[in-house]
Amino acid sequence: MRLDDYDDSIRVEDQRGRAGGLGGGGGLPFGLLALVGSRFGIGGVIVVVIGLALFGGLGNLLGGGGQSALQSPAGVEGGKTVAESCSVNAFSHESCNALSSLNKTWQPIMAGSFAPPKLVFYSQSGQSGCGAAQSAMGPFYCPSDQGIYIDTDFYTEMDKQMGAGGDFARDYVMAHEYGHHIQALSGVSEQVHQAQQRNPSRANQLSVRLELQADCYAGVWAAANRDRIEPGDMEEGLRAAHQIGDDTLMKAAGRRPVEAAFTHGSSAQRMEWLKKGLDSGDPNACDTFAS
Repeated sequence: MRLDDYDDSIRVEDQRGRAGGLGGGGGLPFGLLALVGSRFGIGGVIVVVIGLALFGGLGNLLGGGGQSALQSPAGVEGGKTVAESCSVNAFSHESCNALSSLNKTWQPIMAGSFAPPKLVFYSQSGQSGCGAAQSAMGPFYCPSDQGIYIDTDFYTEMDKQMGAGGDFARDYVMAHEYGHHIQALSGVSEQVHQAQQRNPSRANQLSVRLELQADCYAGVWAAANRDRIEPGDMEEGLRAAHQIGDDTLMKAAGRRPVEAAFTHGSSAQRMEWLKKGLDSGDPNACDTFAS
C-alpha cells in the first residue's frame, strides 16, 4: 500500500532504548510459538491472556474509555522527534505513515469527537497507561493514554511464524488497533466493559464483537484509501485476518478449537468483517453487536 505522507502532526513516543517497564528485562518469551503456548496452556487464565495478545485491545479488558488520556503535544515525546522515531527502521516508517493516514481518514468521520491517538514504539518491554507492555502481548491499544503500542519486531514474527507478511498486513494491524481507539472515543468500549461486568458469562462473546468491529473499521479505512491500494494488498490483509483467528491459533497450538473460549473471533469471522468494511467503506455497516 502506497503510504508516504506522515508529518510532524502525528503523536509518536519512542520507548526503545529505555530500561524496561514493570515487566523488567525478563518478561514473557518473545515469538509466536511462545505466545501460543502462553495463550492456550494456562487453563483458566486463557481469557485474560488472549485479551492481551495479538491485536487484542489490552485496555478493553482493563476498562476505561480513554477520557483520562494524556494530552501530549505533537512533536517531541520520549526524548526523540517524530522524524527520529519514525526512521529507526522500515517498520517504524510504515507505522507512522499508517497513523497519519488513519488520522486523516477518521477525523472527518468522527467530527467534533475526534482526538488523535499516539503511537508508542517499544522494544521487548515498555510501559503503558494500562501497565507493563511486553512483546509477547502483540500490538495493543490502551484507552487510558490513548496509545497504540507496537514492538516492530512483531512484524518479523508475523511474517516468519504466521505466514502473514506484507505491508498491507502490517497496515491492517495498525488500522485494527486504531479501530479500538475509535471505539473508545465513541463510548462503545466502555459500554462493552460495563456489559461484561453485568454479565460475565457473555464476556467472551462481547469481546469477539468488539474485535470484529475493529476489523471492520480497518476495512473502512482501507476503502477510504482505495487509490493507494496495490495489487495483492487485499489478499495480504485477508490472509493476516485468517491467520489470527482464534480457531486457527488454537489449531496451531495443537488444541481443538472451542468457540466458547474465543475472544477475537474465528478466521472466517475476521475475514468477513474486514471485507465488509472494505466493500462498504461505511462505519455504519460495522455494527457487529446487531448481527
